[in-house]
Amino acid sequence: MLTRRIINGVLRIVAHTIARVEVQGLENIPLQGRQIVMFNHVNFVDAPLIAAFWPREVHALTKMENFRSWLLGPFFRLYGAFPVNRGEVDRLALKRATWTLDSDRVLLISPEGTRNRGRGLGKGKDGMTLLAVRTGSPIVPVTILGQMAVVPGLKRLRRMPVKMTVGRPFRFGYVSNGKMDRDAVRQMTSEAMYLLAEMLPPESRGLYSDLSQGTRRYIRYLDEEEAVARSTAA
Repeated sequence: MLTRRIINGVLRIVAHTIARVEVQGLENIPLQGRQIVMFNHVNFVDAPLIAAFWPREVHALTKMENFRSWLLGPFFRLYGAFPVNRGEVDRLALKRATWTLDSDRVLLISPEGTRNRGRGLGKGKDGMTLLAVRTGSPIVPVTILGQMAVVPGLKRLRRMPVKMTVGRPFRFGYVSNGKMDRDAVRQMTSEAMYLLAEMLPPESRGLYSDLSQGTRRYIRYLDEEEAVARSTAA
């Protein structure tokens, strides 16, 4: 979408104007196929920053309240984001998210479901896991640090450092035969959240501070799968 590319270009200019942005790990991003981008959601800077620097067009889920805002609503509509009603099963949002992934596009999701406002990672919701398993989508973890200092820095006419890091893509090694096992879903969500926590400093890990509790039962890294496939072909 031309409009989305134009907005991303503007967002990159704005990001570099208001902060000293550092982006690491872009080489980890699959340039083809469906993917879910999961991130630690601290404040309003997160989603626009990811969308601005992602090498592919990003489709974002955002809370319905943003669409009702006179300031944010027009921007989200112009960008092509779609709303989700929090606190309930939003079947229309689920249908649109599924269509996005089945069309081999990029879907941006905050597994926490809301901003943690710098208090550290909150409890991960299962919606992302269900989408990933049902659509066979890999997940790309992203962390952002320093965003809480952007606005205070601007008030002092200072560009504060903001770092965005892209981690190793993975998928869940789980095959659903119709009804999904709820315990397995919860464990997969927990494993994904601990992967995100590993990419953050201790003070930002929140509920997932004890990394020893993180398991890898369902985690399948894409680069390892590709290495096995190459060795098998050889």
